[in-house]
Parts: sequence; C-alpha cells; structure tokens
Amino acid sequence: MKFVVSSTSLSQNLQAVSKVIVSKNAMPIRDNILFEIVGTKLSLTASDEDNTVKATLDINSADGDFAFTVPARHLIEIIGKFPEMPVTFDVSDLTKIQLTSETGKYQLVGTTADEYPQLKPLADDAASFTLPSETLFRAVSKTLFAAADNELRPIMNGICFVLSEESIVCAATDSHQLVRFTNSVSGNKEATFVLPKKPAGILKNVLPKEKNDVEVTFDVNSACFTLSNYTIVCRLIEGKYPNFNAVIPQENPNKLTIDKSTLISAINRVAVCSNQASHLIKLDIKANEIILSAQDYDFSTFATETISCQYDGTPMAVGLKAPFLVDILNNVDSQDVVLALSDPSRAVLILPFENAENEEVLMLLMPMTLGD
Repeated sequence: MKFVVSSTSLSQNLQAVSKVIVSKNAMPIRDNILFEIVGTKLSLTASDEDNTVKATLDINSADGDFAFTVPARHLIEIIGKFPEMPVTFDVSDLTKIQLTSETGKYQLVGTTADEYPQLKPLADDAASFTLPSETLFRAVSKTLFAAADNELRPIMNGICFVLSEESIVCAATDSHQLVRFTNSVSGNKEATFVLPKKPAGILKNVLPKEKNDVEVTFDVNSACFTLSNYTIVCRLIEGKYPNFNAVIPQENPNKLTIDKSTLISAINRVAVCSNQASHLIKLDIKANEIILSAQDYDFSTFATETISCQYDGTPMAVGLKAPFLVDILNNVDSQDVVLALSDPSRAVLILPFENAENEEVLMLLMPMTLGD
C-alpha cells in the first residue's frame, strides 16, 4: 500500500489539523493522525476528547484505498523540514511505515485505523445556516481575543453566536473587555450557541484560505463547520451566556476621535512606567488633547505624554488597563478610532470611525479606579 503526496501540501494540512491535539491524552491513539486514502484524495483527521478536525487534500498517486494512523509529532517534524518535493509513503507493514523522499528514507510506527475513535454524528434535528467565509472569519477574529479563560465561569471561555432573521451577532467578554460583532445576514433561524476558544482559533487559522461559503450545523451539544477542504466538529459550551447588551452604555455624549497608531504608540511608551501588576494608565481628556500618564510608586517611575485628538466634550480622567486597550485598538480596522464616554466610572466604548458594509463592531473596556 503506497501513495505519493506533495511535502508542502501535506505539511500545511498536518499543521492545521494537529492544533487540536493535546499534550496528554487519556487515549494514546489520539496522539496519532488518521490517514484515509480514497482514490486520489487523502483525508487527515486529528482529535481530542471534544474537538475533531479533518482536512482533505489531493495526492499524486495511490495504489488503492486504505487507512492507518501515525504519530503526529514525529511525522510533522519530518515533513515540515522538507522543501517542496514528492514524498512516498509505504504502509504495507504498519510496524515499519516507510517515508521516501528524493534524498532519504525515514521509518515510523503506525497503527490500524480501526483503533481510532469514530466521530459522533450530530442530532437529526440539528439546525444549520450558511455564511460567507470572510464574514465568519471577521466574526471570529474580531471577538476571539476578548474571550475569557475562567475555570469558575466556563461559559465565558468562548464566542457567543446569536442568530436572528436579520443578522448574526458574535460576542466575547472576560468581564473586563467586551467585543460585539454584528453582520446583517438574513435568512437565519433564531438560535444561540457558544463556541469554545480552541475550535474558534482553528477556524481563524483555516478560514483565510477559504473562498466558498461555510456551512454551520449545530445541535444542543455540538457544532460542525464544513469548508471546502476542512471539517471542524466541536463540543459547544453548555449554559446561558451573560446578557452582554445590558453592560453596554447607551448614552455616551462625549466622543473622542484620534489616530489609532498615534494612540497605540503613546500607550506603549507610557505603559513601561506603569505598575507591573495593574498596568494602569490614566487618560486625562481635555479639549482636543489627551494627557496619558502612568507611574509605579514601588520603583519611583513616572511617564506622561500629550497627544492631539478631536474632543469637545466634558473634561474627564479615566483609568484603563494598558494591554487590554492596546489589544482592542489593534483589532480596530479603521485608522481613526472613536472613544465614546459618559463618565469616568462607566465603560469606555472603542469604535471604528467607519464600519465595513453591513457590519458593526463595538468594543468595550471597563475603567479602573484612579489612585488620585
């Protein structure tokens, strides 16, 4: 049993599916990747207890249909170091899987495909919807960074999808920062589910290469994302997601407009002198200027910068966590950003100066208490 495949194509797909594999598996077989050859198509499957990723690629030739598994770590390290060239797999003896390239030979130990866990199908009453790949990519990439890593509140450790007939809304929050992405996609059924961070991260990696629409099928427990060459099946997070709309201030009369790059650069410089535990920086907002300052009493460090902006609202000072603010600003597409405020004790909204067509992105950051 032999097949020939491009080293580059195989390496790219191995890297994609292997991101689901964990370091310590209850079932040792999950340390392997399942190879399935049918005709001139090769399917690669990797899985942990909750997630499964399957990639399909073309191969140069094969002498039949067969399946086997091979340890992921050694195979990925070997294939990843090849330049572009055909690689021949000889799996006639699973105890001695032979890899042959133009310059060398390698041997690995495999197992039969029968030992690999079978994927459980979704329920018969599973719902589905279709999204353009670019829309799904933006929804995931704009919200994923704000998802929590909270063992006490696991429902926060993912992206909440809220579907309606008029739109799809994706939101993520760790209780300090919040992102809400809205796209006007019609024809959806009303439904809500929470996608965990791990499969969301895998989606973020594979979606940029996708040109076709993505079919999303889900039931109470699981979701399946079907792309042209990838299938991602994951267990959803159980529970009721917090009402994220309730924490978004509705009246924010004080609006500040500023160049994003200028603000990020100033924050990064000033934050060097902030307390390394709190990372607190102070934004003293006045007519057409912001005075940024930070200090660390333990090390007697202090920094301040003044930058120009457009602002004619009520003067106020607000304390924010520098790394969170920089993360949010880096995820705003427009060059100019708008900070909308009501008072120093309420959340600050960070908005793009212009949204993309049929799209609205809202980001929120909770303030910190100022010492002075």
